[in-house]
Amino acid sequence: MLKVGIFGIGLDTYWDQFDGLMERLEGYQKQIADKMGEFGAEVANVGLVDSPEKASKAARLLKQKDVDMLFLYVSTYALSSTVLPVVQKLKCPIVILNIQPVAAIDYENFNRLGDRGLMTGEWLAHCQACSVPEIANVFNRTGIGYEFITGYLGEQAVWDEMQAWIEAANVASVMRNNRLGVLGHYYCGMLDVYSDLTKQASAFGTHIEVVEICEVKEYRDKASDAEVEDKIKEFYSSFEVVDACERNELIRAAKTSIALDKLVENHKLGSLAYYYEGKSGNEYENIVTSVIPGNTLLTGKNVPVAGEYEIKNAQAMKIMDAFGAGGSFSEFYAMDFNDDIVMLGHDGPPHFAIAEGKVQLVPLPVYHGKPGKGLSIQMTVQHGPVTLLSVVEGKEEVFLLVAEGESVKGPVLQIGNTNSRYRFSIGARGFMNEWSRQGPSHHCAIGVGHIAHKIEKLGRLLGLEVVKVC
Repeated sequence: MLKVGIFGIGLDTYWDQFDGLMERLEGYQKQIADKMGEFGAEVANVGLVDSPEKASKAARLLKQKDVDMLFLYVSTYALSSTVLPVVQKLKCPIVILNIQPVAAIDYENFNRLGDRGLMTGEWLAHCQACSVPEIANVFNRTGIGYEFITGYLGEQAVWDEMQAWIEAANVASVMRNNRLGVLGHYYCGMLDVYSDLTKQASAFGTHIEVVEICEVKEYRDKASDAEVEDKIKEFYSSFEVVDACERNELIRAAKTSIALDKLVENHKLGSLAYYYEGKSGNEYENIVTSVIPGNTLLTGKNVPVAGEYEIKNAQAMKIMDAFGAGGSFSEFYAMDFNDDIVMLGHDGPPHFAIAEGKVQLVPLPVYHGKPGKGLSIQMTVQHGPVTLLSVVEGKEEVFLLVAEGESVKGPVLQIGNTNSRYRFSIGARGFMNEWSRQGPSHHCAIGVGHIAHKIEKLGRLLGLEVVKVC
């Protein structure tokens, strides 16, 4: 579980001057911390810090908790000297919470209090904005990065922003702790797909595990008849298996799926990129022409698998999956200028959990551009808002390319592949031009919902540029 820390700041001089002010501010902080817990984070609330001495103590406590992210709640005016010791010691992403108790002070009732001492105490309970420029000034001068959430308690936009930051931090943690398996080799000549593994490990913190196809063969050879029958039952429960699927092809795919499951389990993989060909008639060719059903099952079980050894897209799929958006392996299929849409799909593996309607398991007489024949997945991504993500290796650095659109109804190609129609706010021509101009590979990950704002936060947490096309 993601660990987040929260500490509030105030000025110790105020507490004796304004009765009940500290307790009131601590109550506001508790409301915020409780909300973070509702968003799925393990929260370390170290209370109000009102002096440099308490700052050092809070820093030690948060360090012991090993928090992944830090929220600084500006409860009232406070000295920046109470902030710096905490953030300098922790060295983790920080979000400054400039959150008032209410949208606006009730001026009439406020001024009716009559006692300027009481009035000052009431004002200080709403004085969150006062310290924000001071803190930003100090952070800028000391090279500390930060973000803001500005608003008031109970405002939905504030909670949405907080949840998005927590989700983004969780995805960053998932990527740091992910083990990405690479199996086989690149599709020869796909220069755009070739990737720098060191850059990927550096950008995301991902461990990359090189695994061997002979290991898959070993597990496959040991698959028992009972395991095969159980796997075929899983095919039937997860997919609509069309009548044209031959029994021997189902058995072939089931054995390979069992082997892939064991490969993932034994290496503790959270994602996988693969491609292999093998000499015609070779046992390795038999394996790679029967991987799509098993890889599709893994992808739907939060172990995204990217074909054609597309390591960058395995990363993109893992990001989308960690956000709960799916992340289906896709490439550009065609454009429909009459309907102003772009068609994307692939021969697998898709994220079957985000399918519109039935997910069909169908036979393919030929895998286009690849050896052999076998079973494939035919499905469409859920109609409604979608987000496209590509992890791009540019000339210098890795960056994230994102676009929001809509999966729309209409005719698709019934060729035994995933296939969907997508519409974009800048039109099909504009989208194709602007997306391609950024230099991604020809693959991308497609997930449901509009989550570009979350991906932008992820980029800031990871120190990666995010380019949004639309």
